[in-house]
Amino acid sequence: MSANCLGAWSSSKCQMHLSRRPRWGYKRTCILVASCFLLALPVNTLHAQNTIASPDTAPPPLEVLTQKLPTVQVISTTLLPGLATPLRDVPANVQGFTQNDLLKQRNNNLAEYLEKNATSITINAAQGNPFQLDVSFRGFTASPLLGVPQGLSVFQDGVRVNEAFGDVVNWDLIPQSAIANIQLVPGSNPVFGLNTLGGALAIYTKRGRDYPGGALEISGGSFGRRAIEFEYGGKYHNWDYFLTTNVMRDRGWAEHNPSRIGQLFGKLGYQDGGLDVELALTLANTKMEGTQTLPISFADNTRQAYTYPDQNTNRLGLLNLKGSYLINQNLLLGGNLYRRDYRNTSVSSNVNASFGELDLVTGRLNTVEATNDRSAINQFSHGIGLQITHIGQLAAMKNQFIFGASADLGRARFTQDAQDAEFTPSRAARAISPFTRDTDADTRNRYYGLFAHNTLSLNNRWTLTLSARSNIAKIEIADRSGTAPGLNGRHRFARVSPALGLNFNPTSDLTTYASFNEGMRAPTPIELTCADPAAPCKLPNNFLSDPPLKKVVARTIEAGARGKLGEATSWSVAAYRSNLRDDILFISGRGTGTNVGYFQNVGDTRRAGFELSGEQKWNKFSVTARYAYTRASYESSFLENSPVNSRADATGAIKVSPGNRIAGIPKHSLKLRLEYNASERWAISSNILHTSDSYARGDENNADTRGKVPGYSLVNLDTRYKLTNELEIFGSINNLFNRQYASFGILDRNAFTGPNRSFNGSFNGSFDNANAAGEQFRGYGAPRGVWVGLRLSWL
Repeated sequence: MSANCLGAWSSSKCQMHLSRRPRWGYKRTCILVASCFLLALPVNTLHAQNTIASPDTAPPPLEVLTQKLPTVQVISTTLLPGLATPLRDVPANVQGFTQNDLLKQRNNNLAEYLEKNATSITINAAQGNPFQLDVSFRGFTASPLLGVPQGLSVFQDGVRVNEAFGDVVNWDLIPQSAIANIQLVPGSNPVFGLNTLGGALAIYTKRGRDYPGGALEISGGSFGRRAIEFEYGGKYHNWDYFLTTNVMRDRGWAEHNPSRIGQLFGKLGYQDGGLDVELALTLANTKMEGTQTLPISFADNTRQAYTYPDQNTNRLGLLNLKGSYLINQNLLLGGNLYRRDYRNTSVSSNVNASFGELDLVTGRLNTVEATNDRSAINQFSHGIGLQITHIGQLAAMKNQFIFGASADLGRARFTQDAQDAEFTPSRAARAISPFTRDTDADTRNRYYGLFAHNTLSLNNRWTLTLSARSNIAKIEIADRSGTAPGLNGRHRFARVSPALGLNFNPTSDLTTYASFNEGMRAPTPIELTCADPAAPCKLPNNFLSDPPLKKVVARTIEAGARGKLGEATSWSVAAYRSNLRDDILFISGRGTGTNVGYFQNVGDTRRAGFELSGEQKWNKFSVTARYAYTRASYESSFLENSPVNSRADATGAIKVSPGNRIAGIPKHSLKLRLEYNASERWAISSNILHTSDSYARGDENNADTRGKVPGYSLVNLDTRYKLTNELEIFGSINNLFNRQYASFGILDRNAFTGPNRSFNGSFNGSFDNANAAGEQFRGYGAPRGVWVGLRLSWL
């Protein structure tokens, strides 16, 4: 199943096929690297006269910061290299995780780690593949699916990794072994740029001077999974270097569900006085297959595929140079320059949504059972950012002022072919015709930003934060086939978004804060070309010339507190509300489960809730608890097409009213992390997760008689034992009690109601009205899995 289309959530799916590969070229690469060295402005390690830590291009690991500044935890308030800000002066419930945290649990990927450990994060496993998860934070999503409203921005060393074509996030392209630390910053913070509606996830990678030595790790276990990982770093005089590579193979926990992951990351750094430069290269080559959601009537065997084949291949090349230069003790100049090439190729099988319909041209009924889609995205993007940071006095008060500008430019060519197919008894879509071209289009994205951020220390207890960003988004779409001139169009969106925060620190162990911020999301090319209710299109092909969409504007207020009770206890509490104006949703044209429809501004939506977290440490035992309440709701009325919904009218429409909850977002989530250090060499830990029920997609009116997707609780275990100081054995168990559970639901028609679940079409007008059965489909989670491994480390 595709990781790149909204309709792939159930029986109808869409994919992408590569028709032309981009060529870097020797000259282009040399020019890029040379330009980076000329334009980037490197950094010093520490400005000793300020309690503001480290003007490093990325914050060093928190454990390193602790050694340098034992009483100050710092946060990067901008993406470009600059001077970090003490957490006590940040008006948000920021969460941070380090490489050591990831190593303790050894999850498949970053998304899986966040699900188990980060407050307010839940996942939708609609694809059935562990590398194709939809990650939801406070009700905002970062997903690999084209057409899903994206509300989170994800960055790797300051480079935005939301793809230019549809703003999607491919978690399989982020090398987990390269991560030094992570910061999850909530809110509509304008400094983080376009499409940061609910928050920003900033990932910082390792460098050799902070991570010297090497490691070799091998692991394997359930579902035929086997993996090998290597890393090595060090420094030589002013230079430092780091390299990591990993390969994973997995036959999958379900049928037709294997994965192949290959990633490589390397970084070369240079420091000399106030100069610091890092040049990083990320390469990835992945192939994944999905299982799709399954109707409840298939729940006796959740390992089966609804239809197949469904294959998705991603390839990535990212070259990024960043750095800073400490001009004097009060002035720092920073910047980055990058080039990112991304290619996606896919093949997908679908139930033919037009089966049984009358062809008005031939006068015959459509008897084609299935279609295979073959698609491609060939995309490259590049960008530059510059920032200046000044520390000084304003009216005799300490002040930090940041001013910067950025430009992110992207281009993508999209092609899609389709062929007729028929289903075999095992529900494979077997071709009965050659592929024919449906779509051939070019898109261009040009995003420009100008921002300012100011932190003013009113006195030792009060801190005022002010920031603003001016965004301009330009999007162009052009038809390459010569048969769809109406596709050609240009769109422009612009806005100035402000932010305000106030911190009060009555003691060194207590911080309180309140903030207001605004963010903007520009419609993506796929949304702009599929926005006409009178001419619904098939995601992501059949682009048309459609009415323009409005930009989405988010306004977030947050208040909270955090603190310590001695050295062993820490806690935090936060409450927030995010209101979105002119939110964009995909409105299905043939029913919720299909990928035929259009995008529409549906009015206002809201995410509101609160978060509680705490950590307690004893001699050998520690507990971390995180609870989140999230209410995501529609605040405007609109009509959704959902004929399977039990409350649908004669036309298949349901009315969504203010206060109805948004599908797929549970109200409650609770996470417990228990760690017990049995000895200096042996540790045993557990993650306990509880997620409450949620509404299925297609039940936006919250009235379908099939009810909600049930909540679930999971227990995961992990352990590690040091055989020697250099050799460690580790193991993990996911879903210890082998619970059958689902994290996603959607209403759709099950076309396989014949003998042995074979295709059961009817030719009396449409299978929709005959033998297909309306059901709730669910995205099931993996059964119990056990893995073990060895890690050899050396200096």
